[in-house]
Amino acid sequence: MKRAQRTVLTSVAFLTVVCILTSLSVAQKKPEWSEQEQPIVDALHHLRDVPDDKRPQVTRDLAEKIAKLPANDNKVELATALASLSTEGDFGKDTLQKVASTLEETLQQHAVSEDKGQPAYPYVALAQLVRYERVEASLDNPQYKAAMAMLEADDERRAHADFALTDLDGQTWSLKSLKGKVVVVNFWATWCPPCRKELPDLQELSRKFKDQGLVILAISDEEEAKVRPFVRLHGLTYPVLLDHGGGVARQFAVDGIPKSFVYDRDGKLVAQAIDMRTQKQFLEMLANAGLK
Repeated sequence: MKRAQRTVLTSVAFLTVVCILTSLSVAQKKPEWSEQEQPIVDALHHLRDVPDDKRPQVTRDLAEKIAKLPANDNKVELATALASLSTEGDFGKDTLQKVASTLEETLQQHAVSEDKGQPAYPYVALAQLVRYERVEASLDNPQYKAAMAMLEADDERRAHADFALTDLDGQTWSLKSLKGKVVVVNFWATWCPPCRKELPDLQELSRKFKDQGLVILAISDEEEAKVRPFVRLHGLTYPVLLDHGGGVARQFAVDGIPKSFVYDRDGKLVAQAIDMRTQKQFLEMLANAGLK
């Protein structure tokens, strides 16, 4: 579901951490890690294994270690990988700001070439942190500015998006027909670890707010034969829609999962998440649509 010419790397959230660190290379080749870099690589490989209560400090420590590395392609790669992993949950504004500042400083020290006329992914990653996680950066670089403009255009498309997809029970759902409801559009896949981690919270929110008009539409581009037994196993009761070919994902400019978009009862896009969210974070998003 990666959009053509959007990024240097294969979509980060579609991959395991191992794939991030072998396919993220700015030079599009497998990097050779120095003695200073290898321990950071190993830590990033296992960052998802760190308990959530310890992960903010571990993430900040990694940001500090990356900041001290010599400026080169590898440093950009590591700072970008950490930025991509730092949004998987609620690790605090201070943590995200540290990660963003490290990536910004790295790009100031070592610029990256455009990717076929598009902003290189490290600039997109920084722009996403600023636009969607509300951290601060002031990078004076044309690619960063282009990335911010690209995200603004993506949000405009999402604000006016519509689709008609069929769920596992054969019912067709369209976004525009759900005015009067609060709608969460959640892009996910069975193989995606962050997606699986947020499923219990989405299920609980569906149960809690169903009578208040909440509709969760979970969209996957996988085959029904993979999705149906997974949904049954995990007891998901909200609609799961099949996006064969990924056309709806492209309409929403989804280049990594999970991603969630909240529309209020008037059909207005009021909140979005570029990665997995905790139940607390989902509640904050739903509050923007009047659900509390």
